[in-house]
Amino acid sequence: MLYLRRKVDLFLKEWLEKPERKPLIIKGPRQVGKTESVRQFAEAFYENTIYINFVEEPKYKVIIADGYSAEDIIKNISRLDPGKHFVPGKTLIFFDELQEFPEIAAALKFFYTDGRFDVICSGSMLGINYRRIESNSVGYKADYTMFSLDFEEFLWAKGYDETVILDMLEHMRLAAPFNQAEMLAFSAMFLDYSILGGMPAVVREYVERGTFEGSLDTQRQLLADYREDVRKYAEGMDQARILNVFERIAPQLARENKKFQISKVASGARFKDYRGCVEWLRDAGMINVCYCLNFPELPLRGNYDEEKYKLYFADSGLLVAMLDEEAQEDLRANRNLGVYKGALYENIVGEAFVKSGLELYYYKRENSSLEEDFFVRTASELVPVEVKSTNGRAKSLRTLIESDKYADIHWGIKLTGGNIGMEDRIRTFPLFCAFLLKRYLKQESPSP
Repeated sequence: MLYLRRKVDLFLKEWLEKPERKPLIIKGPRQVGKTESVRQFAEAFYENTIYINFVEEPKYKVIIADGYSAEDIIKNISRLDPGKHFVPGKTLIFFDELQEFPEIAAALKFFYTDGRFDVICSGSMLGINYRRIESNSVGYKADYTMFSLDFEEFLWAKGYDETVILDMLEHMRLAAPFNQAEMLAFSAMFLDYSILGGMPAVVREYVERGTFEGSLDTQRQLLADYREDVRKYAEGMDQARILNVFERIAPQLARENKKFQISKVASGARFKDYRGCVEWLRDAGMINVCYCLNFPELPLRGNYDEEKYKLYFADSGLLVAMLDEEAQEDLRANRNLGVYKGALYENIVGEAFVKSGLELYYYKRENSSLEEDFFVRTASELVPVEVKSTNGRAKSLRTLIESDKYADIHWGIKLTGGNIGMEDRIRTFPLFCAFLLKRYLKQESPSP
């Protein structure tokens, strides 16, 4: 099976080089490639791997019967399977599907102090009960959050290397437009990525076949799996309400006002009845939440209304999979995004920001048409970001930059379907550059 190179690969190698490495927990939503990446790493760097999957082999939940010490757990694993060999200094113990047995996290402290074996834990849906895992292993573990492929990893899958990525960043830094060949190639791949999303199973099929064949079926199966996860893991909560919220994200994104409204989820729905549903979906890694700022100024944290937000899918392929049959055909055959064009591009920019470590905020001024899609920051400035499918006027962006009311804002960014440009303190970049924005901002702290 084709292995898709991932950013976690480098993280794992760096973790391995640490002389006193702590047990590692890799969390993230289902089907984003966690198990595959760890197994690939284990095969390359360890003589011996002990793989325990708590979903496939629940019998291993008894390994803590005698306590949490490394010695007791190793002894009990060996009793269940004498064929598993523990070679000190050369063995990786990989506990998979940790969400099924979070109790094993209490053993990480003892494996760390024991020091003979490396330990990696992995699981989906961990966010929803991570406090429990955290309390069992605080101070004795490292963490890594995995997502579906971002556009950079998608480019890797298509055969591009770091030099291409660095060249894209240099174009942004110098405000140098891409040539026609570059624009055609990157725009076409970005549209494919927008339609497919970044789930490894979907991307792998696309790379191997060179077409969209089978991609919609795979996306819809992933959606079915996500819905099943809600039914399985939403303990003590109203599963129907969580699913109602999930199902209404796509239709609400298609509206002009993309703010998510609980009142539109079901007849008579009230915010207090749905409290916790959005947070559950966010913690499960299924959605991203973009909060409305109280006012566009620094700092961003704490300066937002937790009851006003836009909801985006954590993987844009899931949004695409929820469109009806006619829209699917139009999208794949004619590459026409129709009513969802703005919504899809906003979703994918939000997704790119989260995957690169940025938080999501927007602003809508009360009783006004002033609304800005996203905000990012440098060390000392607030930078508004507008997303447009075409290179049209950016009225709100211009107002934020030119008005004296917004002291932290001196320039802005427009992400569009067009090329790189700069005009009146607005820097324009192609949408396919969204994944590089955090790196660009690190280089561009001073205002232009």
